[in-house]
Amino acid sequence: MTHVSARRGAIYVSVAATAWGTGGAAGSLLFQTGDLGPVGVSLWRYLLGAAFLLLLTWGRRPITPWRLSPRLLATGVGMAVYQTAYFAAIAHSGVAVATVVTMGATPVFTALGSRFLLREPLGRVVGAALAAALAGLLLLTGESALQARSAAMAGIGYALLSAAGYAAVTLYSRRHSDDPRGTAIGGFVVGAVCLAPFALADGVLPQINLESVALLLYLGAVPTALAYGLFFSALTALRATTVSIISLGEAVGAALLGVLLFGERLTPAAWAGCGLLLAAVVVLSVRADTA
Repeated sequence: MTHVSARRGAIYVSVAATAWGTGGAAGSLLFQTGDLGPVGVSLWRYLLGAAFLLLLTWGRRPITPWRLSPRLLATGVGMAVYQTAYFAAIAHSGVAVATVVTMGATPVFTALGSRFLLREPLGRVVGAALAAALAGLLLLTGESALQARSAAMAGIGYALLSAAGYAAVTLYSRRHSDDPRGTAIGGFVVGAVCLAPFALADGVLPQINLESVALLLYLGAVPTALAYGLFFSALTALRATTVSIISLGEAVGAALLGVLLFGERLTPAAWAGCGLLLAAVVVLSVRADTA
């Protein structure tokens, strides 16, 4: 396994978070253009993610056969749960509520699990960064979330389930971080197998048009193969809580994407939230060796 330094790991997570920031928008568009539900989108995301990751790594070093192990099974099931739950949260309550609840709860769950399961100390720097990141996330997305109506309750439940699943995969992968590439590919395959029966019942074939095909390819290549490959590599060098906090940069990327591509406007409070989130990410990236 190639050694990844703490500084490089922080860069990997930052790039992954930026890529993830576009995944929610791509999935939401696929609900409309591809006539797919949350399970179908997640299934295609994992299948294409595994294929792209295999292509990206083909020839760089031999691809050894892997067998189904408890580690891959746990990772794949966790990925299937949290990815589908996140898209379900978007479908029920919109991107804003899904983002603020999922991303706000994830680092809290991860910090608790890291402290009590992995025995990783929180530390003052990480604790301060966590507080700043959560405050920034609330400022960035809180107003939109508060405007949601009754449908948000189901969305909040799915978002909390997604956060718990994401935290579990992060903690488990941090403990078993010997083969990040194999973990990513195996997790995608196991996750797809878990989702296949539900996708077949719900509708697995997308409407074939230029937009839906382009969105599926993008979702599989960038927010999935690239982002998760970097994410699992970073877990070999950084603490689980540090990775989860830096991942909150995803919310900033999603917000800026809305401004640049969809003409959305951010309030002064939302811009302040972006600043707090980015400050937390920068601090942890600079202090990656000790965070």
